[in-house]
This record gives sequence, C-alpha cells and structure tokens, in this order.
Amino acid sequence: MARLHLFDLDGTLLYGSAAPVEISRQLGLAGEIAELERDFASRRIDPPEFALRVRELWADLTEAHVTAAFEGAPWLAGIREVWADIRSGGGYCAVISLSPGFFVERLLDWGAHAAYGSRFPAVPFREPVDPAGILSAAAKVTIADELCRTFGVSRADCVAYGDSMSDAELFGALPVSVAVNADHHVSGLASYAYTGRDLREAYELVRNRR
Repeated sequence: MARLHLFDLDGTLLYGSAAPVEISRQLGLAGEIAELERDFASRRIDPPEFALRVRELWADLTEAHVTAAFEGAPWLAGIREVWADIRSGGGYCAVISLSPGFFVERLLDWGAHAAYGSRFPAVPFREPVDPAGILSAAAKVTIADELCRTFGVSRADCVAYGDSMSDAELFGALPVSVAVNADHHVSGLASYAYTGRDLREAYELVRNRR
C-alpha cells in the first residue's frame, strides 16, 4: 500500500525560520515580523489576524522579493532526494502550511505532489486578504483527509512531519509522525523525533516502517 507523507513548512522544511520571516527580511522588516510571530506563538492573534497584519506589512512586496526569499531560505538538506525516493516507491508527498500559498506552492517544482498554503491575493497585492482562505491547525487535518481520498489511501497510510502547535492536531489524527526540530507542542505526540538539518535522516526513521 502506498504511503502519503505530509510535511509542514515553517520550522520543519525550513530550519529555524518561516516563510513570513524570510519574505520580511527581503523587505527589511525583520523586527516587525518578529513581533508578529511572537504574538502568534503566544496566541494573542489567530491565523486570520496574522495574515491581515502581514498583508499590511508587505505592501511593497514583489515577485522578486518572494523569489529571493525562497532561494535564500535555510532549507533542510535532502528535500528533493526524499521526495524522489517517495515517488519512486509509489508513495505521495505533500506540503501543508499556514504560510502564504504563493510561497508554499513553489515546492511543487521540487517534487511535491501537492502543496497547500493560506490563500493570499496575487503579488503585488492589489486586493485584501480573505480570512476564509487562511489555514488553521484544524484545516491541516481536513486537507490531509482530502489528499487521502485523492490518492486512494487512508489515515493509517500517512506520515506527518512537523515542529509546532500548528501540527498538533494532525499529529493527533495520524498514527505515525516525526517531530522535526520540534517544540513541546508536538514532541510528546510524535512517534519519532529528529534534530538536525537533513530531511533524509528524518525520513530514514520511517522509511521502512509501517
């Protein structure tokens, strides 16, 4: 039976960083995004409010900024290799992230079968953010179930990789999970734990296990 591997982005595929942080650095707004990230982590603001504030912060964002942020981000080593191995074995790999879809979807070119992020207006921004398009921790479970139906697998065939509170509901819903450079929100829920900078090593923990 094929397996579906579900990857978080911020703090998981990105080592010690997040897409909004990398994008904001390109705009010279590192301090401003750090404050918003703290408010989000402490739950003073929810995902829709975070997105609304980020939209305002990124008023001057261009595709060139997004490209530079993506190419300069601190990615884990071995992402393409892991996804190629999953594909070669008949499995599936997908990314589900609360970060903007225009960043997350670039990972389709690296070999992901699917990539889901929060729905932002096109860059450069001319439209407001629709809060209904902003993903949440619960939405990750809903999307995982949709992907199961698409690929003809069940939750029992899934592996989740994540690092923080936005992954906790998904870890609780799936039988196998890998905490990657994780905090306390998921470390106690995970089947396996990995600390390091190479996705191949995290993947090896579950590669031959059912």
